[in-house]
Amino acid sequence: MHSNFIFEGSKIQGFDLPLKARAPTFHKKKRIIVIAGPTGVGKTHLSLMIARAIGGEIVSADSMQVYRGMDIGTAKVTNAEQGSIRHHLIDSRDLDETFNVVEFYNEAMQAFKEIFARDHVPIVVGGTGFYIHSLIYGPPCGPASVPEVREKLEEEMDSLGSLDLYERLKKLDPEYAGTITFRDRHKIVRALEIMTLTNQKVSFFEKSCYISHEYDFRCWFVYMPKEILYPKIEARCEQMLTNGFLQEVKRLDQEGLRSNTTAAQAIGYRQCLDFLTSSQSVEDWSQFVDLFKQASRRYAKRQFTWFRKEELFRWVDIAAMGLDHAAEMIIQDYELG
Repeated sequence: MHSNFIFEGSKIQGFDLPLKARAPTFHKKKRIIVIAGPTGVGKTHLSLMIARAIGGEIVSADSMQVYRGMDIGTAKVTNAEQGSIRHHLIDSRDLDETFNVVEFYNEAMQAFKEIFARDHVPIVVGGTGFYIHSLIYGPPCGPASVPEVREKLEEEMDSLGSLDLYERLKKLDPEYAGTITFRDRHKIVRALEIMTLTNQKVSFFEKSCYISHEYDFRCWFVYMPKEILYPKIEARCEQMLTNGFLQEVKRLDQEGLRSNTTAAQAIGYRQCLDFLTSSQSVEDWSQFVDLFKQASRRYAKRQFTWFRKEELFRWVDIAAMGLDHAAEMIIQDYELG
């Protein structure tokens, strides 16, 4: 499972060097920094600090930031930030184009090669657990995820519980079910999704899956206690609306957002599209804002749940530690670990 780090006063024990530009560090097995965390926690700011210090380039692991125009609602890095640090897998698709985990895996691997060729450090940043998992363990052996199917199964998981869905899985594919437990919530959902989409047992796909160990992934999950994070998430939703999120969605709707079933289901965008089809009364607006915040909190909760199952990730309470110390710790792990 994950481990936490000891901090005392203003210094982390064993990690007290100042942030400054470093010379490139070389290892026998090429290292890649992975920074994951719930929405709104500050992953972007932290990753930019690290990238500036060690000559890094950012590889986005956000399933929605690939789409041009989906800026405010995805908290996409600004043009100025992209100008100072090279970014990959951002603004690489139009709304009428598809994007799935296999495409993400292939394009991220190509980005890694280009970054290493420049003697820079790849820094994967994002909260899409399924995408990050594919980088570490290889792309999924089954079909690409379909948002509508995945969301329905996740809703069933929330309402019925993991034991109920696990029993369903045991009836459909006892061989695969025997390799996991009812606590493996995301594996149960993914297995049921595969069988729904293909009418094939998951064990059929598992036998053709090969895991690559080409890189050394240095994985971190940065978080805050929920009593601190949730108010920040709600405040960020309010700020997005102040920054013109509604106008962004109106424009994207005219450009075909609804026809892209994946993008149209994104947190905030789905709720905003529903508002635009309502009478847009004061009550409708209030309901939209409440649902936007609720969906954002629930997404953060799912991110916590997902990464608790990812054994390579070390957890860092960024509220207690602070960005500077967290950045220094991640840098020193990359250089010396």
